[in-house]
Amino acid sequence: MFAESIKMSWNNITHNKMRSFLTVLGVVIGVSSIIALITIVQGATGSITSQITSLGADKINIQVIGTRIKRGLNEKDLDRIMDVNYISGISPTVSGKTSIVAGEKVKDDVSIQGRNEVYFNREKDSLLTGREISILDVENKNQVAVLGSDIAKEFFFGENPIGRKMIINGYTANVIGVMAPKSDSLTGPGNDVIIIPYTFSMKSLGTGYITNIDVYMTDASKSEAIINDIKRILNSAFNYREDTFSIFNMQDMLDVLNNITGMMTLLLAGIASISLLVGGIGIMNMMLVSVTERTAEIGLRKALGAEPLQIQLQFLIESVFISLFGGIIGLILGILIALAASYMMEFSLAITASTILLAVGFAASVGIVFGLVPARKASRLNPIDALRHV
Repeated sequence: MFAESIKMSWNNITHNKMRSFLTVLGVVIGVSSIIALITIVQGATGSITSQITSLGADKINIQVIGTRIKRGLNEKDLDRIMDVNYISGISPTVSGKTSIVAGEKVKDDVSIQGRNEVYFNREKDSLLTGREISILDVENKNQVAVLGSDIAKEFFFGENPIGRKMIINGYTANVIGVMAPKSDSLTGPGNDVIIIPYTFSMKSLGTGYITNIDVYMTDASKSEAIINDIKRILNSAFNYREDTFSIFNMQDMLDVLNNITGMMTLLLAGIASISLLVGGIGIMNMMLVSVTERTAEIGLRKALGAEPLQIQLQFLIESVFISLFGGIIGLILGILIALAASYMMEFSLAITASTILLAVGFAASVGIVFGLVPARKASRLNPIDALRHV
């Protein structure tokens, strides 16, 4: 019975090719919209997540606002933070923009970042040549500099800058290294920055305090306890004044991102589902027309002994066939759209089994839900009344 119903359903679909095509088109638009939107959002989210993760899941960032009396942190504050359990290292940043002179080349508003040896050890930014900033450079306030690749080219015209001198806001610094070029990302400084010991940066930039610190944990699962200990230290340092500092945990950023993208995915899928709903209504409309056109056929089959369930099954299979066919085409089209978007926006795309199952499931559900009413109508036709149309 089932095999015969499938055969008859397929024959009826292929008999009305144009009508079937127009009906399928609604499902194609709906499914492709859902698949493309969900896949693009997931791909973009994955790209952003990987960049945030590369910042370090074991890292906490402290931004200090300070007060009029105490604008930032000092070395004693750093030592107290370093004494907190489960902390393996801290990397203060003292940054700003100032004028640079190298030979006859002069440039204003060059980005300067004061760092320490922990930054180079943990962030793993590779050097093109030379050496990194060492703990002795920091302790002795050595006037040394590591150049971003663009800065090295701009000031030294492709020559080896190691051992050359630069004047940073009036202070002479020896070039000790050049960073390897890197693509734009959320992580670390770019190619147009000069990195110097933060103790030298405080002097050359005229900043006597620290307002940005990265804290590295030995155990990220202890982040809550670590943050609470750091808060106690900072509250004490700023006499318990409100809004004097902010602490960012990378895992918290990931959680917020996942919540936002989850809501966005549901919202976009809901909007795209409207077109799928329209496609489902189109299927129901076509099937109702088909029932009217085939009233004589239904009456003849019932007169020859066909059960109402057989009639209902045939029309339901036709509806599911149309919807599934549209779902498969929509899946392929949606993936192609997502691939084009990923190429233009430069993020990786992962087509998961759940995405494919979602497309097939949506299509089958639409076929069943919107094909049920026409199928039941066909199965309930009175054979005597139906035969009058012969």
